[in-house]
Order: sequence, then structure tokens, then C-alpha cells
Amino acid sequence: MNLYDSLNRPLRDLRISVTDRCNFRCVYCMPKEVFGSDYQFLNRDQILTFEEITRLANIFVKHGVKKIRLTGGEPLVRKGVPNLIKMLASIPDLDLTLTTNGSLLVQQGQALKDAGLKRVTVSLDSLDDDIFKAMNDVNYPVAKVIEGMDYAASIGLPVKVNMVVKRGVNEQSILPMARFFRERKYILRFIEYMDVGHSNGWRMDDVVSAKEIVGLIHAEMPLEPADPNYRGEVAERWKYQDGSGEIGVVASVTQAFCRDCNRARLSAEGKLYTCLFAIKGHDFRDLMRNGATDDEISEKISQVWHKRADRYSEIRSENTIPLPKVEMSHIGG
Repeated sequence: MNLYDSLNRPLRDLRISVTDRCNFRCVYCMPKEVFGSDYQFLNRDQILTFEEITRLANIFVKHGVKKIRLTGGEPLVRKGVPNLIKMLASIPDLDLTLTTNGSLLVQQGQALKDAGLKRVTVSLDSLDDDIFKAMNDVNYPVAKVIEGMDYAASIGLPVKVNMVVKRGVNEQSILPMARFFRERKYILRFIEYMDVGHSNGWRMDDVVSAKEIVGLIHAEMPLEPADPNYRGEVAERWKYQDGSGEIGVVASVTQAFCRDCNRARLSAEGKLYTCLFAIKGHDFRDLMRNGATDDEISEKISQVWHKRADRYSEIRSENTIPLPKVEMSHIGG
């Protein structure tokens, strides 16, 4: 049974965070000064088991979910993720993907593909080592991320690349990134710096708009608009006019796409969030562990989605920005 929210948006895409931990400390997601050595991450018994994740995934698919993306934190720091992939891959007609910082792809890529992963998205914010290390804040080099991407591609695991652009930090990397990944034939998506959570110290002045990004690339490598692959696609697509590939831009700050948003997000401890900028989640972990049947869980999902009226990016203002919001590292982006 397909579900529609109060604004007639279907439920199609489920993002599942498998851990709140990460081996990077990116300044826009898990800054070191907030998530330091004394930060209390979730205990093992607080996060969903693979069996619980798979159970929920099956119920969500019955409500119309076509795509599941595993996220974190960094999902590959959780032990045994290929086993989870294998469990989820048994669900028919499911587009199963994963977002990663790329640091563990060489070690785990083959196991992920063998388990049934369809493709991978790798986060990389600059080709300049100094800039990238300043952003990941753990002194991790660009070359190792590229190695992970190339390894994934070499074993037949398609790769996309995400770059978060923050003014005054890495906007000078836009053109080098575009040139590099155009040559490598990986689709590169530029993401406007967003006000997710509160730990990243977001300001509107930090945002490099999608319009600026497209204009900068178009001046050197002419672009033309491309049709979306499906309704609710996050990235606006642009093709190189010479046929050498495409880029995407995610403009949730300057060009809100709330009207077509079909995404739900499940945090590592089993809370369902109906918006990236949500104030609170709905607890499904305790519901399962207290003995709820599949039908009861299904009914709860229906209730939550039918009431959904989120459109934060469309109503963003000085009054909405300070509202309490779940952190990016917790909800998985």
C-alpha cells in the first residue's frame, strides 16, 4: 500500500543510519570540538540490530519504498555491514545504495558488491590535501579516498561523488573537482552547505549557491539542463554539452525542493525522522522490542507519514534556523 503525506508526497526513499560513529571529524557534520574524546556515542544495545533493520525495511517496502541508502556516521565503521547488505538485498526490486567517506572501500568494497550493493556514493570536498584535511580534521589524504573510489569502480560498483561547498573554505576546489571527475567519468554532485543540526555553526553567508556553482563550471565547460531521473530526485542534473558526462547540484538552501520530497530517515537507534531538519523522531526500536507485530509497526508508519507536513527549506528564515534539529552525524544526511 503506497503512502502519501498531508501534502500528497509519496514515501519512496528510506535513508538508514547504521551507526552514529565516524572515523572523520568533518567540520560541517561531526566537528572535533563537539564530538571529542569525551562525547558519549550510542551503546551497542541502543542501536538497531541488522535483523531489526531488515524487519523494518521489509515493512517500509510494502508501503512503497523503492530505494534504501545506508548511511552513518560512517556506515563502514560498523562491523559486518556486508552481512546487512546481503539481508537487505534479498528484498525484491530494491535499489540498495550506500554513502561513505571512502576510507574503507578498498578493504570492504568486494564484500559489499558480492553481498548485493548496487552502487556507492563517496563524499569528497576537495582535491587539495590541505583543504580536505582541514575539512575532515583527521589528516586523511585525498589520494586514499580516490583509491577507494577507483577500486570500487574497478570491481563493477558504480561510483558517484558528493562535494559539500562552504564559502571561504573550499569553493576554489569546484573547478578542479569538476575537471577531475569529468575525466574519470564519475558523476559529481555539489551540495549547498546546509543548516542541519547546530554543531556546525552554519551561517547563510557560508552558502555557495547552486546557481554560482553551475555558472562557474558552465563558463569553462558548457552545460545544459538534463531531465530528472525520477520525481523527487534530490540533485538537479546538468549535462556537459560535449557529451562528456554530467554533474548534479543539491540546492536545498537556495532552491528548496520540499514539494517533491519523498524521503524518510531512520536513525541508528531506530527513530524515524520525516525531514532532514526534523526536531524529533518517532521511536520504532522500543516498539519492536516491546513485542509489536508487523501489522502494528506498519500502522505506526502509516500514521507518521500521513501526518507529515515538513517543508523546512521552503519556510527557512531567521526564526526557523535556531529551532532544535537533529545533527547530521546522527541522521545520516
